[in-house]
Amino acid sequence: MQILHTMLRVGDLQRSVRFYTEVMGMNLLRTTDRPDQRYAMAFVGFGRGNADGHAEIELTYNYGVSQYEMGGAYGHIAIAVPDAAAACQRIAAAGGMITRPAGPVLGGQTVIAFVQDPDGYKIELIERPSVAA
Repeated sequence: MQILHTMLRVGDLQRSVRFYTEVMGMNLLRTTDRPDQRYAMAFVGFGRGNADGHAEIELTYNYGVSQYEMGGAYGHIAIAVPDAAAACQRIAAAGGMITRPAGPVLGGQTVIAFVQDPDGYKIELIERPSVAA
């Protein structure tokens, strides 16, 4: 088995695509617009996404819905980065919101940071020096 994607409902599809591509450095992999069903989707990911063995994020915009309540069960998406502090600097410079600066996890040594996307979804950056930038 393999995780293929995680779906997030977003209030503005183009704003979210800009965030994940321009701020987080992902690629826009494909889009679908279904006017008869009143929704549009964009898939983003690193490299070629599933074609490279990477999970993707499906951004779904339901026509006419500009905001969602964050459910209490949602936690975050985790992304491996070679240097969490450098990633935070790059993300902040591109207009991203850092909600927890890079530093060791409480009670441990793993370096993490948190970013928030335009819809309020949390993204954890986990430092893994062996990961390509």
